Amino acid sequence: MNTAELLIQCLENEGVEYIFGLPGEENLHVLEALQGSSIQFITTRHEQGAAFMADVYGRLTGKAGVCLSTLGPGATNLMTGVADANLDGAPLVAITGQVGTDRMHIESHQYLDLVAMFNPVTKWNTQIVRPNNTPEIVRKAFKQSQSEKPGAVHIDLPENIAAMAAEGKALKRDNQEKTFAAYHGLNQAATLISQAVNPLILVGNGAIRANASEALTEFATQLQIPVANTFMGKGVIPYTHPLALWTVGLQQRDLISCGFDRTDLVIAVGYDLIEYSPKRWNAEGKIPIIHLGNNPAEIDSSYIPAVEVVGDISDSLMEILRRTDRSQKAKPYATSLRPGLCADYEQYAKDEEFPVKPQKIIYDLRSVMGDEDIVISDVGAHKMWMARHYHCSRPNTCIISNGFAAMGIAIPGALAAKLVYPDRKVVAVTGDGGFMMNSQELETALRIGTAFVTLIFHDGGYGLIEWKQQNHFGHSSFIKFNNPDFVKFAESMGLKGYRVETTADLVPILQEALAQDVPTVIDCPVDYRENLMFTKKAGQLLCST
Repeated sequence: MNTAELLIQCLENEGVEYIFGLPGEENLHVLEALQGSSIQFITTRHEQGAAFMADVYGRLTGKAGVCLSTLGPGATNLMTGVADANLDGAPLVAITGQVGTDRMHIESHQYLDLVAMFNPVTKWNTQIVRPNNTPEIVRKAFKQSQSEKPGAVHIDLPENIAAMAAEGKALKRDNQEKTFAAYHGLNQAATLISQAVNPLILVGNGAIRANASEALTEFATQLQIPVANTFMGKGVIPYTHPLALWTVGLQQRDLISCGFDRTDLVIAVGYDLIEYSPKRWNAEGKIPIIHLGNNPAEIDSSYIPAVEVVGDISDSLMEILRRTDRSQKAKPYATSLRPGLCADYEQYAKDEEFPVKPQKIIYDLRSVMGDEDIVISDVGAHKMWMARHYHCSRPNTCIISNGFAAMGIAIPGALAAKLVYPDRKVVAVTGDGGFMMNSQELETALRIGTAFVTLIFHDGGYGLIEWKQQNHFGHSSFIKFNNPDFVKFAESMGLKGYRVETTADLVPILQEALAQDVPTVIDCPVDYRENLMFTKKAGQLLCST
């Protein structure tokens, strides 16, 4: 047995189902070891796509997604998706091929110090230099990747080490026991919540990772405390719940901002500062905060908790609920905001203007998707609208890259989502800019039989940057480009292509596309004049008394 074969045995022991990646000269022994393995190798068209697939697989399953590249340019291509997983808290294991250890001391073809290069974008990374250490390295990699807060790790395997004889066997996976919060913190939190007049819950992705949706919903319902979620916390409480205030995190004021203006206590549950900077909602650092999560709070001058409750999130919520009495309290001010939010959302239901307003595209998309169906949002102007208007009943049904916010994630991510949940509808929502960054992975999707819909918001430019330029300077520059005929582009790859030519077309096209057994592409012109209209509206926002 050689090192590569031992590596694959260890990956099988970790329950790895897929490895996403590209073949290369320096990973030949790993690819050969996969022959006859239970692990399916998904040959992608670009290493960035492979890393994004592993990223979204990890986010949806809680198990580390695995991606593979060769050395040099293959490894540098992998880095964007690896960094995205690391900042967004998605477990991922990246494996790179490398030159032999006998060539590292001299200038060598395609050689880069990959351990040094990946160090800033991973939780942990190392190089295998002794074949018999492989089981320990793999076990540590998966334990580090999947431990809270999850993230990316990297294993570098030189080609001569991969071919060397190795002895050993995969190590037993250890069960990580839950940790529970101290009574002192639970009691302090309960006291603050009992006394607060206008408490507000801010829930983040950590609550999803902890499977705390049921506990959070029960906690909010029993105590009648309204809930706002971050971009990555969608669906922790169903959007139809009367206490759900939907999504916070836009880089300008919105109606939910009024709730933060009036609150006298924020209960931050599974909240990560990278999701939505506390300087946006607590600039002066005066709002009392309860930090409730699996890890202690990060240091930030605008986020200094009065109480930290560190331990299993569901258990902490239930223990605080038992200790809290709000029976004599009126409903918090923020509960009065929900009718305005609902009215704003519903006003686009019958809008027939063309090109289609982004709010209408999202309203119609929501109408054809079930509670368990999944959308993967790319990054761009459409992402801001998806964050604001695409509402969820279940966790992990709207995936938004918001820590690293990397363009190009939607199509590879949708492929991974369809592998994880083949019976659910999956839609990649992207701008025309993001679409062209990883559209080649639609061939991968067709080849492996993952049928999902790609919905393109077509405006012929980098819409989010134009939005910011207009806000800052009153004009835009260097953001326009030309596009191919997206319908012909799809058809040339053996996919189905659709073009929206009236607003009334969108729902029937979505329904037909979702019924196909091959990947489909929908070209939908979007009216981004709504961007500046929203900015103007936000600037005029007055909170009710």
